[in-house]
Amino acid sequence: MTRKLYYDSAYIQDWSTTITSAVEREDGVYVTLAETAFYPHGGGQPCDTGYIGELSVLDVVLEDKEVFHKVAQLPEQTEVHCRLDWDRRFDHMQQHSGQHLLSAVFLKLHQAMTLSFHLGSDYATIDLDLPELSAAQMAEAEQEVNRQIYLNRSIASYFVSAEEMAKLPLVKLPKVTEDIRIVEIEGVEHNACGGTHVSATGAIGMIKLLRCDKQKGHVRITFLCGSRALAEFNDQARVLGELSAKFNTGKDEIMDRIGKWEQEQKLLVAELAAVKEQNDSYLAGELLAAAEADSRVIRHISDTRAIKDLQSLAAKLTALTDLPVLLLSAVENKAVLAHSGAAAFSCGAFFKAHLGEYQGKGGGSDKLAQAGFPSWEAALAFYEFAAQQL
Repeated sequence: MTRKLYYDSAYIQDWSTTITSAVEREDGVYVTLAETAFYPHGGGQPCDTGYIGELSVLDVVLEDKEVFHKVAQLPEQTEVHCRLDWDRRFDHMQQHSGQHLLSAVFLKLHQAMTLSFHLGSDYATIDLDLPELSAAQMAEAEQEVNRQIYLNRSIASYFVSAEEMAKLPLVKLPKVTEDIRIVEIEGVEHNACGGTHVSATGAIGMIKLLRCDKQKGHVRITFLCGSRALAEFNDQARVLGELSAKFNTGKDEIMDRIGKWEQEQKLLVAELAAVKEQNDSYLAGELLAAAEADSRVIRHISDTRAIKDLQSLAAKLTALTDLPVLLLSAVENKAVLAHSGAAAFSCGAFFKAHLGEYQGKGGGSDKLAQAGFPSWEAALAFYEFAAQQL
C-alpha cells in the first residue's frame, strides 16, 4: 500500500520514490508509488497534479486505500523523482482550511450547519442549513472569519481511534469507523476530514464572501480565500480604475456620475424615439405618395434601419393602406412582410413556403412575418422574388 505523504505533511512538494505497479485501463495508464504526496479526489477537494519523473500527472484517484496516478504513458524507469504543482496544492489548502473556518463561524454566529462543500477551479461554495441569510448577517460572518485568520490559530491534523473520537467535540460524526482523521483549528473546532490544510489560519490570507443564493430550502455561500480573494480584489480594482478614468472622476463619485449618465441617456433615447417617429411618419407618407395607382405592394430597401425599426414602419404603413408592405434592411440582411388583414394571403405561410430557396430563416403570423438571410445577395434575391409574387 502507498505511504500517503500528504498525511505526514501537506507541505511536502517533491520526493523520490519507486513505481510499484502500472496498469493500462480504458481511459489511460495508471501507476502506483511506494510513497505519494499527490492528494486524490475526495471530501469536496480536487486532486493534485504535477510530475512523476517527466510524466504529467493527469488525475489521482483512491481505490481500496491505494492511490492511483493517471499518466500519459507507461514510465520507462521505476525509480522516479516526483513534484507537485505547488500553486494548485497551496490554493486547495487555503480554500479547504478557509471553508472549515467559515463553516465554524456560521455555526457559532447563526447555528447553521454546513450541508455540503464544493471547491471549484474559480470559487468555492458551502450550502448552509438556513432558509435565508441577510446582508447584515453575511457581513458579520465575513468580519468574524477574517478576525479568526488574524489570530493565526494553529491547524493540526491527526488520526484517532473510535474511542478517542468519542471524547472530542466534533461538529458531526464521520461515516468511517477506522482511520479517522481529525482536523483541529485551535480554539475553534474539531472536524473529521481527510483533506490537506495550511498549518495556521494566518496562511489562509483572507476570506471574501461574494454572494448568497437560495438553493432548495437552504442558502449557498460563494466565497474566495487567499490568493483567489487577492486576484478578485485586483480585478475589481482594475475595473474600478477604468471606470474612474472613463468618467473622469474619483471612485467615490462613480455611482453619482453613472446616475447622471443614465438620466442623460434616458433623455437622449426619448429624443431619438421622437425623431424616429417623425421620420417613420414622413417616410410612410413618401412611400404611399410614390406608389402608382396600379401598385400591388409597397416596397422599400433601407440602408440605415434595423429590422426593429422596419417593423415599426410596417405598422404605420399597414394602418394607412390595405396594400401588402415589403421592407428590406441592408444593415442586417433581414426582410419584413406585413398587411392590414385585407390581403388574401398569409405572410407567415408565404415565408414558410419560399424562404428555404434563399437560405432564409424566419416566420410569423398571417399579418406580419420577418426573416434573416446569410448574405446580402440572398436577402436581395428573396426581396425581388417576393415583390414579383405579390
